[in-house]
Amino acid sequence: MPTRVGTDLVSVDTVRESIDRHAEHYLRRIYTPREVADCQTPQGIDPERLAGRFAAKEATLKVLRPRDDAIPWNTIEVCRDPCGWVELQLSGPAAALADANGIEELSLSIAHDSGFATAVVVARCA
Repeated sequence: MPTRVGTDLVSVDTVRESIDRHAEHYLRRIYTPREVADCQTPQGIDPERLAGRFAAKEATLKVLRPRDDAIPWNTIEVCRDPCGWVELQLSGPAAALADANGIEELSLSIAHDSGFATAVVVARCA
């Protein structure tokens, strides 16, 4: 069974600066409402959690390998189980590209440490 792997590393400070500079426009353009809600804390939005999701989206794009058409960021969604593990849900153009590439399953791992977030996506292809 063929596989593809994508990985990415994101600075939490970069995400924090994007939130400070562009606020709701940045959040709506990049993340789904469910992702934003999942990153809310009593102190406000958690840029570390958002950075992990941004890294996951970048890693997913590396697996999907888009050519000419841009894939909207919010068509790649990180869903967190109450137990803590995460998975990817694709919609619209991202889902169509996955189907066109024969991607049958995506696995995701996210980690945060020392001001950085990283994600790895492994795709099982037909």
